[in-house]
Order: sequence, then structure tokens, then C-alpha cells
Amino acid sequence: MTDTLSTGPWGDDYRHWLAELKQRVEHARLRAAASVNRELVGLYWQIGRDILERQQREGWGTRVVDQLARDLKAAFPDMRGFSPRNLKYMRALAQAWPAPEFVQQPAAQLPWFHLCILLDKVKDPIARDWYADKSLEHGWSRNVLAMQVSTGAYGRTGGAVTNFSERLPPPQSDLARDTLKDPYIFDFLGLTDDAQERDIEQALTRHITRFLLELGAGFAFVGRQYPLVVGGDEFFIDLLFYHLKLRSYVVVELKTTPFKPEYAGQLNFYLSAVDAQVKAREDQPTIGLLLCREKNRLVAEYALQGMAKPMGVAEYQLLRQIPEAFEARLPSVAQIEAELRQDVSIDGEEQGS
Repeated sequence: MTDTLSTGPWGDDYRHWLAELKQRVEHARLRAAASVNRELVGLYWQIGRDILERQQREGWGTRVVDQLARDLKAAFPDMRGFSPRNLKYMRALAQAWPAPEFVQQPAAQLPWFHLCILLDKVKDPIARDWYADKSLEHGWSRNVLAMQVSTGAYGRTGGAVTNFSERLPPPQSDLARDTLKDPYIFDFLGLTDDAQERDIEQALTRHITRFLLELGAGFAFVGRQYPLVVGGDEFFIDLLFYHLKLRSYVVVELKTTPFKPEYAGQLNFYLSAVDAQVKAREDQPTIGLLLCREKNRLVAEYALQGMAKPMGVAEYQLLRQIPEAFEARLPSVAQIEAELRQDVSIDGEEQGS
């Protein structure tokens, strides 16, 4: 179809102006949707708080929730969200975040079904706040949040063995430490424990979107089997990334065997080469990550103490056991990868359910 605007009397100036206006309208729509969501979640929290207070003060049992659901549906027949199940979620919301300051917290800005996932699946208040904060920060969809909870992202973040505190300045070292996990879970690859390194590399790059999600926010993929020439000899890095927040390259080496101290020496060599040949002047020092099938934590700590470059050691898992009842509700790899390619938006139907 021909773009009539490009040949019209207004030319390129009009097309640029129209594109700018469309962007403004879209941003305004998103802000309006976010505002509506905050009002709705705030209302749900107030209803949940009222249910709690009256049950405690009046001694009312659970039957009052069913009666309240019928009366609210009768009063607002066009408004969804007043089912007995949803009212119980409202009560749970007020229990999970009892302070009036809830309306200022990240959780209050999440879509309603995100909150339902957190109330259902995360019992630790600190972990619940962490997932809420990361969901808001990174724009996780409902399915992505469910996947992060199911894989225990909170408990794995910052768990790798590193020498960052000795090799990087405090602000950079803290951010770098929180960037790495232990273990990494690659069950989305569909590989068994006897897979070879090249098989894992190829599968990871086939599912690069899902792999980047498992690595965490900020990683950008540079290349697989990235070539380096040192003194006339050619070497190949398994996987090379650039981290946008750290502003540094990240070299990832995969090993299908348990960690050995000599692996740290090899990685140290790669980091030196990348710093000399790839890193720009404004970039921070290159960071290394050794992914091994398993590790002796003390051996890894000793090995990293003697390395000049910042690096970490973590395990990875190709298989993971998930309870069947929960596994059936998890999104597929294809669903997650498709969602990550879309712009984050607030689903109006989701809010009202």
C-alpha cells in the first residue's frame, strides 16, 4: 500500500509531525492506563483493609465475603472484579501490605494479576517486595513474573562466588555482584545432563531472548565463539555480552565439568585480551563468568583470589523439578519470548477481572 502522506502537499515535515503526535498520544494513553491501575489497586487495598477490620472487630466469618460480593455485583453490574475470590485477594493484599504507605510502594503500581501471583506464590514479605520492585523496574509481564517466581530468582540473585570486592570499586562491585546468579537454570533448552558445551551454546543462542531473561536485565548479546587473535594465535570466547548498566563487556565461559582452578586462569587471559582489543576507553573493566556443572565453593574462592581480573563462578542446571500442578500453569518458552518482543502495556481487561 502506498503512503499517500509521502506524496501529499505537506511532505516530510507533516510525516515527522504526525509521528511525533502519535508518540505523544501513545505515551498519554499509557500514563492514563497506569493512573487508572493505581486507583483500582488502591481501591482494592481499601476494600481488603475494611474486610479485615470488620471481621476482626465484629467477629464476622468468611460468609460476609460472599454476601459482599453479591451486593457489590448488584450495585455495580457493569464492573468486573467483585467475585468472592477477588475479594479474598483484596483481603490478602491488605494483610500482605498493611501499612497505609502501601500506595507509595512499587506493588501498588503493578497490574492486579501481578499482585495475585505474588500473593499466591510468594510468602516471604521481603521476597515479595523484591519481585514487585523488579517487576516494575523491568516491565515484567504476568507470565514473566510467574516464571521468575517459579525459578526462585530472588534466592539466586547475587549468589555467585566472585572476587568483585577486591577487583572493582565499591559501587561497581556491588552492582556487578547483584548482576550474577547461582545457579543459572537452563531447563528451557530441552537438553539432558549429558549435553556437550557446543550443544548448550547453540541452544542458548537459539533461545537468546529467554537466555537474556535468565541472565537478568541489562545484558546485550554480542556474539558466540567470539574470535580473538593474540600473538598470531586465534582464540574463541564461548559467549560475549555487554552489560548496559555496568557499562562493561561480560565474557561467559561454559564448562560441562565441575569447576577446576585452571578454568579461572583461562578466563583471566580472555578478560585481558578483551580489555586490550575490544573494550573502549569509556568502558568499565571487562567481567568474566564461569558457568560450570558444579563447583566446590571453597576451591572457587581460592582460585579467584589469585586472579587479577574481576570474575565470578556459578553453577548451571539443565533440568529442574517443578511440581506438576504448578508446571501446568507456567508459560511456555515461546510465550515468554513472544511477550518480551512486545512493548509493555497495561491490560484493561486484566485489571477488571
